[in-house]
Amino acid sequence: MMVTEDPTVHQLRLLLTLAEELHFKRAATKLYLTQPALSQQIRSLEQRLGVQLFTRTSRRVELTPMGKALLPLVEKVVTATDDLRDAAARSAVGGERLRLGVCESFAALEATRSVLAAISELHPELGPDIEVVDFVEQMTVLDEDKIDAAFVYLPAPEGLHSHPLTTEPRVVCVASSDPLACYSSVTLADLADYPVVGLASQMFKEGRDFWAADPRPDGTPVRYTSHHVTRFESLLSMVSFGGAIAFVPSVAARLYPRPDIRYLPVLDLSDCTFGVVWRAGRDKPQLAVLAEICRRLRGQGLPAGIMQPPTPLPELEPLDV
Repeated sequence: MMVTEDPTVHQLRLLLTLAEELHFKRAATKLYLTQPALSQQIRSLEQRLGVQLFTRTSRRVELTPMGKALLPLVEKVVTATDDLRDAAARSAVGGERLRLGVCESFAALEATRSVLAAISELHPELGPDIEVVDFVEQMTVLDEDKIDAAFVYLPAPEGLHSHPLTTEPRVVCVASSDPLACYSSVTLADLADYPVVGLASQMFKEGRDFWAADPRPDGTPVRYTSHHVTRFESLLSMVSFGGAIAFVPSVAARLYPRPDIRYLPVLDLSDCTFGVVWRAGRDKPQLAVLAEICRRLRGQGLPAGIMQPPTPLPELEPLDV
């Protein structure tokens, strides 16, 4: 092989992930790529460098001796690029802090905490400043420019740029007194006769439809209660009284364990995605920093769940004073 063109930093990042996983499917999943797309990028990188980086068989992927020799240099290039971008972002940001909205207990999610920790560590000048919001407020405060971005479960309204972080199943919550509460799992057909707790009318239609699984795959019409819920705790309380259901992220079972609620897997219900959103077209350096941090963390594979409780401090002997 002969070197014909410089490699891109994006290709070098893909190389590092594949070198870590040594498995095209796992690496592609981690990178949010298809396997053919990842394979094509790696082949292109090998052609640009003029060397073979990996040996591939039907059973395994391994770095070649040249691939192992080049890996430390690749890491230096990627690290230097990240450092360059960070330095440029810090220079551009100036003294303006990043304002972030968090919907209720989403602050306890590992993804949220990871993003906030990365901002504080890499760009302490950005803050960030946090505002706790509900279902409706999370979008209105963006419209009113009271915050720069928000942590939300997708989908998001038109005109918002979204950066996904994690994906998890959706589950249905029913009253613990309901006959379905004794099931280990259900299907959407099992739920056809149950109304869905109504969300506030200010919430955008695509969001209301998604969280009601409306329309159902078989065309069954979805009925709604007359409620206009804006907060998650209120949603669960309405369910607990019986006769209605709500679809929620699976992490809710750990965030809101309640004796009057049962969370059930829904076998034919699609997953949901948690991420960060902001107004498209906003040319703010703070948002460029946020986007880069989200990209890096997603590439590392953020867990979909709540943060781990801290290790208890050891008991200390009283001091003699």
